[in-house]
Amino acid sequence: MKFGPVPLANAEGAVLAHAMKTGASRLPKGHRLSQADVATLAEAGVEEVIVARLDADDLLENEAAARIAAAIAPDHLRFSQAATGRVNIHATVSGLFVANRAAVDRVNRIDPAVTLACLGDHTAVAAGDMVATIKIIPLAVPERFVEQAENMLRAEAAFEVKPFVAQRAALIATELPSLKRQVMDKTHMVLAARLLRSGSHLVTERRVAHSEAAVAAAIADLKPAHDLIIIFGASAVSDPDDVIPAAIRRAGGVVEHVGMPVDPGNLLVLGRIAELPVVGAPGCARSPKENGFDWILDRLLAGEWPNSEDITGLGVGGLLNEIPTRPQPREQTVSPARGPARIVVLAAGRASRMGASGGHKLLAEFDGVPMVRRTVEAALAADAGKVVVVTGYREADIRAALAGLPVEFVSNPDYAAGMASSLVAGVTALGTEVGGALVMLADMPGITADHLRKMIEVFDGEGRQAVVRAVSGGQRGNPVILPKETFAAVRQLVGDVGARHIVERCGLPVIDVELGEAARLDLDTPEAIIAAGGVLKE
Repeated sequence: MKFGPVPLANAEGAVLAHAMKTGASRLPKGHRLSQADVATLAEAGVEEVIVARLDADDLLENEAAARIAAAIAPDHLRFSQAATGRVNIHATVSGLFVANRAAVDRVNRIDPAVTLACLGDHTAVAAGDMVATIKIIPLAVPERFVEQAENMLRAEAAFEVKPFVAQRAALIATELPSLKRQVMDKTHMVLAARLLRSGSHLVTERRVAHSEAAVAAAIADLKPAHDLIIIFGASAVSDPDDVIPAAIRRAGGVVEHVGMPVDPGNLLVLGRIAELPVVGAPGCARSPKENGFDWILDRLLAGEWPNSEDITGLGVGGLLNEIPTRPQPREQTVSPARGPARIVVLAAGRASRMGASGGHKLLAEFDGVPMVRRTVEAALAADAGKVVVVTGYREADIRAALAGLPVEFVSNPDYAAGMASSLVAGVTALGTEVGGALVMLADMPGITADHLRKMIEVFDGEGRQAVVRAVSGGQRGNPVILPKETFAAVRQLVGDVGARHIVERCGLPVIDVELGEAARLDLDTPEAIIAAGGVLKE
C-alpha cells in the first residue's frame, strides 16, 4: 500500500484517508473513489487528495478485520460487523473470560497493522459485555498478515468465555460470642448476591459452634444435597491445621491450599470432598467489594478447579483496593478533605433508536427549547459547580444548541464504541479535586434541578462515600452519583455499558433516592418524543 497525497486526476480506485465533504455529499474515510466521485470532487475545486493506493495483495481494513474475527471459535461469543477496520467481540453468556496471553501476543507481533485487545485473564463477564476487539490500524494490510493471524487463531484459541454453571450452595457459619448476629445475617445476604450473578443459589445456611467437630458434622450432613459448600469462620484461619482446614479433613476431604497472594483475601482455604468444592472464605468476603474469594469462586462456578500453582500465581495484580471495614485494614495515608460532586451530562450518543426519522432526539424541541438544552439548564440550576457536557455524534449541532451556557465541553471521538467511552471522558474531565460525579443522560427531560439537589444532599449526608442512585417505584433509574473511589473502575469500562457492574461490586453503600417517573423516562424514539409533547428537528 502506498499512502499520501496524489493529484485528483490519478485518484480513481484509491481509498480516501480522510472524510471529505463537498456541498451535500460526504465521502467517508475508507471510501474507494469511483470515477463519479472524482468528477464530483473536481467540480468542487478539489485538486489533490490524500489516499491509500492498494497493492495487488492488499485487503481493505474491514475485510481484513472480518476475516481475522472469523478465525476465532464463536462459542459463547458475538461479533459485530466490521466498521472502520474494527470488529468488537461480546460475550453471549455470563461467565469467566479466559485469555491465552501467548496466543494474543503472537497475533499482535505479526505486524503493528494488526491488533487484538481483550480483557484480562479470568475476568468475570455478563452476557453482552465486550470482551475483545480486533482493529486494523491502516486502511489496508497485506493479505499475508491476515493469513498469519487466521492460522494462529485456528491453531490455538486466544480466548474463550466459560459459562457459569448454576450451583446449589450451602453456607456453614461458625459462631463465637464476639461475632454479632447482624454480621452473620449480612454475610448470608452478601454471599447470596454473589452467587446470583452466576445463576447460583444459596439454598441452605447452617450456623454451628466454632469447632472442628461441629464444622465437620455440618459438612458431612450438607454434602449430599449441594454442589458447593462455603464456610465462614467466626475467627480467621491462622494455620493449615486450624478449625476449618482440620474440619474438611475430618469430614473425609482434602485441603488443596491454605492462603493466597491476594489482598484482601489472603486467608482463603480451598478443599474438596471427592468432586465437591469446600471453600473456607476469608473474612473480607463478608463485604461485597471485590477480593480474592471472588477470583476463586468465579473459577469454580465456571467449571475450573484452581490448583496450588494457579493460586500462587495470582500475586501480580493481587493487591486490590482496601476494604475499609476490615478489622485490621492496611495503614492509610491521610487524605485531604473530599470535594463535592460535579455533574457530567452524556450527550454524545448516536440516537440509533430514532430510526429513519432523520432527527436527533437531543435536538427535539419542547416549548421551543432543544431537549439537550433543557437537561443542561437543569444541571446548571442545581448549583453544583462545574458542569461537563460530553459530545460526539453531531457534535457541532449539539454544541450550537447549548450556545451561551457556562459549561465545559468534552469531545468524545469514540462515541460510536458505546456509552462507556463517554462516561470515561466525562469522569476524566472532572479532575482529582471532586468527591464524585453526578452522571446525567441528556435524553431525560423529566429530571429537574430539584431532583439533582435532592441527590447531592443525600450524597453529602453520606460523607460523599456512597453511590446515590435515582429510582422510580423502587426500580433502578438515572441519574446516579458515583463517588471518587469508583473512578478507576470507570476508566476501565469499554463498549456499550454503563456503571451498573461497578455499582454492584464497588463495596460502597448504595442509597436509592425516589424521584418518581422522571427517573425512568428517557425519550429514545420519535413516538416517545411526540407523545411527550416534543417536536422533532433534523
